[in-house]
Amino acid sequence: MRIITGSAGGIPIAVPRTVLRPTADRVREAVFSILGDRVEDASVLDLFAGSGSYGLECLSRGARRAVFVESDRSSCSVISQNLAKARLSGGTVAGAPVESWLKRAGAEKFDLIFADPPYAKQRGDRDWNAVLLGSAELASLLASDGLFILESFAKGGQVVPPGSPWRAVDERRYGDSLLVFYQLPSADAPAPDTAAV
Repeated sequence: MRIITGSAGGIPIAVPRTVLRPTADRVREAVFSILGDRVEDASVLDLFAGSGSYGLECLSRGARRAVFVESDRSSCSVISQNLAKARLSGGTVAGAPVESWLKRAGAEKFDLIFADPPYAKQRGDRDWNAVLLGSAELASLLASDGLFILESFAKGGQVVPPGSPWRAVDERRYGDSLLVFYQLPSADAPAPDTAAV
């Protein structure tokens, strides 16, 4: 894995041993092609950060700030190492479970929120899609014109729970990965460019 472009473009990203399914370069490249200039000067939240690939890419492309939320200590250490290796400033690593971090996150707003939780592939696996899309705390963190990008297992799909405020504005499938781009109803910014990528 590598940072695709920007100030740290081409620099390899270390992946923690605990990360079994890092987001492929081609998937991230497609996501950032869709986002375009939304990344520049953005405040970014990277949930279930793993190696930090989404947040690192944002910082490399000119994001103002990125918060990496990850419960695994070794992953937090790797994210910090990746930030140092890429010489990227503006990154903060929060070592905490996502749900508990969301409950105490405060009033800060983020322009871009990424979440790449463990895939629910078998009966009994936790449905993180439902947890996140039903989280009032998460919704409160998105800026009025922001985007929430949720990656999940393509075969499972993503179902917005009844009463959830999220509105899907774009959806892409890449192999086993499904990426859905969400906004809140109050958002008056244009949806991302949905031309084929």
